[in-house]
Amino acid sequence: IDFEASLARGLADLAIKDSLNVLTCWNDLDDFNRIFWCGQSKLAVKVRDSWREDALFGYQFLNGANPMLLRRSEQLPARLMFPPGMEELKVQLETELQRGTLFEVDFSLLDGIKANVILCSQQYLAAPLVMLKLQPDGKLLPMAIQLQLPHVGSPPPLLFLPTDPPMTWLLAKCWVRSSDFQMHELQSHLLRGHLMAEVITVATMRCLPSIHPVFKLIIPHLRYTLEINVRARNGLVSDMGVFDQVVSTGGGGHVELLQRAGAFLTYRSFCPPDDLADRGLLGVQSSFYAQDALRLWEILARYVQGIVHLHYKTDEAVRDDLELQSWCREITEVGLLGAQDRGFPDSLQSRDQMSHFLTMCIFTCTGQHSSTHLGQLDWYSWVPNTPCTMRMPPPTTKDVTLETVMATLPNFHQASLQMSIVWQLGRRQPVMVALGQHQEEYFSGPGPKAVLKKFREELAVLEKEIKTRNEKLDMPYEYLLPSLVENSVA
Repeated sequence: IDFEASLARGLADLAIKDSLNVLTCWNDLDDFNRIFWCGQSKLAVKVRDSWREDALFGYQFLNGANPMLLRRSEQLPARLMFPPGMEELKVQLETELQRGTLFEVDFSLLDGIKANVILCSQQYLAAPLVMLKLQPDGKLLPMAIQLQLPHVGSPPPLLFLPTDPPMTWLLAKCWVRSSDFQMHELQSHLLRGHLMAEVITVATMRCLPSIHPVFKLIIPHLRYTLEINVRARNGLVSDMGVFDQVVSTGGGGHVELLQRAGAFLTYRSFCPPDDLADRGLLGVQSSFYAQDALRLWEILARYVQGIVHLHYKTDEAVRDDLELQSWCREITEVGLLGAQDRGFPDSLQSRDQMSHFLTMCIFTCTGQHSSTHLGQLDWYSWVPNTPCTMRMPPPTTKDVTLETVMATLPNFHQASLQMSIVWQLGRRQPVMVALGQHQEEYFSGPGPKAVLKKFREELAVLEKEIKTRNEKLDMPYEYLLPSLVENSVA
């Protein structure tokens, strides 16, 4: 209560400091800085101090809280329209496209989502498209931002450029970051992490007896899944929950977005080797998420294969396991509402196919969730970097002032609640079970114990390698550090 009260006082003062630039305004909150920032990570402080820089803006799509949307462009997006006078920009984009250094982040899924109404005040949403270029030094820099899709009967949407007036360009980036907040929390974190883990959990409880080897393998990674998801339903996405109170997709838009996002739950997108290849991120040296996700997937795959080969000596043994087949079918046909057309198997025909499917399940509940969960406190504590809502409609001209920016960003109540919730969700838990470090022994016998021992040894090697790499980085990437990856979505 003291925290929110002092923060509210400081943010209320912010409204009258319109003669200062935005960064100075938000930094001027003495109570806020003293109470909140003294316990933040170095990365969170760097975000607060550098949030307006284009390099940090682009970096977040590679290694931030939501590294799931960036993809290499194969052609210029059809929605990208070039108003008169933008011919040079088109040439620049085509040049980067030919070089293979043009990337895009498209938020079209947000188009048409009804925005929230908070305390009788209409909130607003955008569906941005961001075009970025990958420089030789690994920096990902924005080249253009289009905030809305073209619609018949409406003027062509504006293209915002780094050469625009500073406040205009800053507001365009704030809109992108706010849209990323919606997509991250609902699609990448809730749907692809928590709710997918719930599908796996329910199928496991329904179809597999506790003595089944797959049950024993996967049960540590389902710990408290149903408990944490019930809390999310009751407190975050429920009627008058946090989304309804302070998020622009609240009030029903968040439910529609989840339904739309379900169509993009493809099997390949849950498997990093396939997903990163499809998005053109393999070989991008500055994508530490991609590097660490691949390494962690490979280690998990060897662990899973070791257990599978101990209990299934032939492919025929896999096909004849009726409980296993029922479990797989329950996930694909019931939990995912018939996802065969999205690549999910409804039966398992070989040891390799079974191992791949199990690796996907465990990686989703561990590494994939951690990659979208652990960064919340670092990247979302500083509200202007990723606003939970926007109080003014997207700009239709480039005549943007400081007053426009401040009137668009969340007010003191919304900002204080965002920071409170982010702190609750994103802080490092005092008690957690790291990946592979569960104390329960579900398997007996020397064979499985040797496989688990080898798994833990490989995780320790990966831990050391990531830490060695991070020592050389200005912004260490730790969200897939094995000692910080939770063994489930708990």
